[in-house]
Amino acid sequence: MLSSSEIDELSTFAQRLADAAAKVTLPHFRSGLSVDNKRGEYVFDPVTAADRDAEHAIRALIKNHYPEHGIYGEEHGKEAGTSPLTWVIDPIDGTRSFISGVPLWGTLIALNDGSKPVIGLMDQPYIGERFLGRPGGSELIGRHERRALRTSSCTKLEDALLGNTDPAMFKDEASKSAFREISSKVRLRRFGGDCYFYCLLAAGTLDLVIESSLQPYDIQALMPVIEHAGGVVTSWTGGDPQLGGSVVAAATPELHAAALEILSKASA
Repeated sequence: MLSSSEIDELSTFAQRLADAAAKVTLPHFRSGLSVDNKRGEYVFDPVTAADRDAEHAIRALIKNHYPEHGIYGEEHGKEAGTSPLTWVIDPIDGTRSFISGVPLWGTLIALNDGSKPVIGLMDQPYIGERFLGRPGGSELIGRHERRALRTSSCTKLEDALLGNTDPAMFKDEASKSAFREISSKVRLRRFGGDCYFYCLLAAGTLDLVIESSLQPYDIQALMPVIEHAGGVVTSWTGGDPQLGGSVVAAATPELHAAALEILSKASA
């Protein structure tokens, strides 16, 4: 278990990693850079030089300062360390937003202690907002404000504001049906938010985020941000979401339970 001083040190270092990534990503944003497709002819899974080079920058800093730590990144895979600590990184979560010029992408950085992510950070350098979650609380460190984060008090689906990146992420009919059922009950739905929606949930402006087809590096950095702001994030069956898959994040335990009652049927 990390001490409070170690948490302070590593949280500060996570912000250094975000600064290093931003120096790479920002010059490419809205620049017309070329885009490669990782998945081939029939599935579009974009990646850019900004993704690859930002992850290189993050990895270089980790190896220089904490060579004993492991690293797991979207673009360059896993490197085991001699320590239980592993940095889980997605240099640009929301590459589709990035290449479209939509400023809802972010750099995701988590520190996993071997059992769970204990520090999580989402950085949106174009807007100038950084969301940091760690033991002791979550906060927004912004260009215009700095404040503690707290989820909303919403407890009912009919009052909830729901966020989702793209309903096309639900592949099977059971998942599609569960999402449609919840969508029909909520007050408002918004799409296209990638990692930014999870942070808005932590900030109290969205109440519910429901997604599927996630990877560990898509969710681990967001877990501490949400949890230390008072929210709940699990798999659709109520389990540990850190390995990805189907994930639900909610502002309150009551809202989470109401969503889970529907979503769990899709995983039965």
